[in-house]
Amino acid sequence: MKRDYSQITPPISELAGVCDASYPINPELYDKYKVNRGLRDLQGNGVLTGLTKISEIKSKKLVDGVEVPCAGELYYRGYNIEDLVKGFISEGRYGFEEITYLLLIGKLPDKEELASFEDLLKSYRSLPTSFVRDVIMKAPSTNLMNSLARSVLTLYSYDNNAEDISIPNVLRQCIQLIATFPLMSIYGYQAYNYYIKKQQSFILHDPDLNLSTAENILHMLRPNNEYTELEARVLDLALVLHAEHGGGNNSSFTIHVVSSSGTDTYSAVAAALASLKGSKHGGANIKVCQMFDDIKAHVSDLEDREEIERYLIKILNKEAFDHSGLIYGMGHAIYSVSDPRAQLLKSFLSKLSVEKGKEREYAFYNAVEETAQKVISKNKTMYKGVSANVDFYSGFVYKMLGIPTELFTPLFAIARIAGWSAHRLEELTNASKIIRPAYKAVNERKSYVMLEKR
Repeated sequence: MKRDYSQITPPISELAGVCDASYPINPELYDKYKVNRGLRDLQGNGVLTGLTKISEIKSKKLVDGVEVPCAGELYYRGYNIEDLVKGFISEGRYGFEEITYLLLIGKLPDKEELASFEDLLKSYRSLPTSFVRDVIMKAPSTNLMNSLARSVLTLYSYDNNAEDISIPNVLRQCIQLIATFPLMSIYGYQAYNYYIKKQQSFILHDPDLNLSTAENILHMLRPNNEYTELEARVLDLALVLHAEHGGGNNSSFTIHVVSSSGTDTYSAVAAALASLKGSKHGGANIKVCQMFDDIKAHVSDLEDREEIERYLIKILNKEAFDHSGLIYGMGHAIYSVSDPRAQLLKSFLSKLSVEKGKEREYAFYNAVEETAQKVISKNKTMYKGVSANVDFYSGFVYKMLGIPTELFTPLFAIARIAGWSAHRLEELTNASKIIRPAYKAVNERKSYVMLEKR
């Protein structure tokens, strides 16, 4: 039953008005006290807050003793992501399970180790009895990330060793979550689709234990269970590319911070989900799709580069779309010359666009990417180059795969739970102090006045 807040709205509004005056901080104070907002300096470099062996991002190289931007590189456990992808693609294998093993265990598995790990994931690919009915279906959410977080927190109650933070137990919990994230996400979508969107169809498919994670997502999501091999391969690649991205991204840093307090795995993962839900993090590809819909609605000829450029300038000048001045999907906090994830995903887009009859839209994406680079470079003061990031193309991929927009961010979580799990294990293995950053108080001192005299 929903509560009626109408009677308390005016008092809250009045209190909010008082709040407005008490929270703002003079931006000049950040410079005065040398505070790096967002833990990044003016050049965009991250403030060093920890060490990790899980992944590395490289976007600069030394030339004559000076750091200069270079093509982006991403390493999982010391392996270049491009080499990893080429490896499983050349052998005709799905890669997400192998990458998950690498991130969690710290080494590439041999054939027997990989097969054993895949069997382990399959053994955990189910939810407790009546969990779908009692937890997911009876309380559908308008936001599937909230639904997923609630499901994760509820799993705590089904775990007899939920508070045990020993490495073997946490590894077991993480593998179970990796195996069940696709189920909780897709069943959460089905509940939302039926109970909130009032769609007539309501079909729940059990996972097929003979299928990979990517195949199972398509198998469970589609009413007829059917998908092409190319669709599954592209989705598998997307999962691999989203599985990990350094300890400095917001959600991975969150799981380090929360894990350092000694809390349980389910609480730590729920905190990471809360971080990923934010539009500045996991929801970026949705903004890209919305932006492209807006561009198509206002550009009459999708092949006219000049018309595209004129509209992108309007977006940049806060005269169009959401008036933020941002061309979504362009630029990254770390990468400047190129995002290797975007490059790898784009390498499959041409084939998928042909299979889906979307060649014209694929060409349009290319046109916007190239034009946006030129427009941003010409009209914005940049301390580094700008290029398309993985969000620029991932939403387009998911749309071609028929994945509903509501599942875009949960799909990110299905992949990133592998990286989060590795970061939690790393934090607990090296646990020493709780992560507690310093904040400088800048409020003025005040004298207390008795209540009757105020």
